[in-house]
Amino acid sequence: MKVTIKDVAREAGVSVATVSRVLNDSGPVSERARRRIRETAARLRYVPDGAARSLSMRKTNTLGVLLPELYGEFFSEVIRGIDHTARRHHHHLLVSSSHSDRCEIEAALAAMRGRVDGLILMSPDMDAHTLVAPLPESFPVVLLNCATEGGAADAPTVDALTVDNYGGAYAMVRHLAGDGRRVAIITGGDENHDARERLRGFRDALRDAGAEHRAAWEIPGDFREAAGFAAAARVLALRPRPTAIFAANDAMAIGAISALREAGVRVPEDIAVGGFDDIPMAAYVSPPLSSVHVPITELGARAVERLLHALEHGNTHVRRRETLPARLVVRHSSGGGRSEGSERSALAPSAERVEPLVRSPPTRRRHGMGHG
Repeated sequence: MKVTIKDVAREAGVSVATVSRVLNDSGPVSERARRRIRETAARLRYVPDGAARSLSMRKTNTLGVLLPELYGEFFSEVIRGIDHTARRHHHHLLVSSSHSDRCEIEAALAAMRGRVDGLILMSPDMDAHTLVAPLPESFPVVLLNCATEGGAADAPTVDALTVDNYGGAYAMVRHLAGDGRRVAIITGGDENHDARERLRGFRDALRDAGAEHRAAWEIPGDFREAAGFAAAARVLALRPRPTAIFAANDAMAIGAISALREAGVRVPEDIAVGGFDDIPMAAYVSPPLSSVHVPITELGARAVERLLHALEHGNTHVRRRETLPARLVVRHSSGGGRSEGSERSALAPSAERVEPLVRSPPTRRRHGMGHG
């Protein structure tokens, strides 16, 4: 079997990042640790992957983009923001998908070797820091919607952008729980950082509202329409039956509305529905979908700007973690309608009410877990 950098780190009793710094001659490492790592690498006959080293060999005016999926409105909107900003700065894109698989990510990095000047990486299902550790520290990387280690006071080691998954979910669930509704959630994957934060916001919102919460009302999903359709069928079989559904993204919410309509259940009169992301289609489904608006296109645009800033400064700049705010958009699927002070989009087919910007409320941080 091929020896990996993780094998070297384990044998030497250090982190993958430390091994990477030694083998790439970058960053401070004690001489004793440096010698032990080199001896361990030699003993295991470890050969560094040339793909990582060659990624930054020459300037290409091309940026690498690695996303979990290329399917769906969320990812197309992210790519739109990335592409528009990159072209404005006279850069091209090399885009690939990983399907949240470590081997796929490694293969994509190998395919990009020597072809890109920097990388935008979205990997909410795994530890992105481990994935980028083999890359030279001089190679710019911007993480999107990834779990990042350390608290707010810790200096980040890589640029990272995310959205306020917790605060957005909290606001949506407090809205859905109004008038004494019983709220169920259709979750995302257990390993997905966004999904975990949205589930945490769901639980805390119900607790703070004094609303009823049952474990059976947490229905697993995978961010796809079919999962929302199947989950809604499970909700209809529950007793007592929930009177509201919060889907962890809009795709599952749209699938849920389809299942409810097929079953003759009225939305929102019998069951209210809310989603997350506010993809363009959300305003045009029937009934129009209440959602947590995420600046998806802006997320992609900011990632490019951050990456270009790193390139301009030779990746010696101060790294930053930034959380983009979300806002609650109330439409008919959750009982929202035309009311005094509400706003109407020039393009949307029905009334919508846009709530003030959502900020994460003060929280009792992470109940064991710590959302598209």
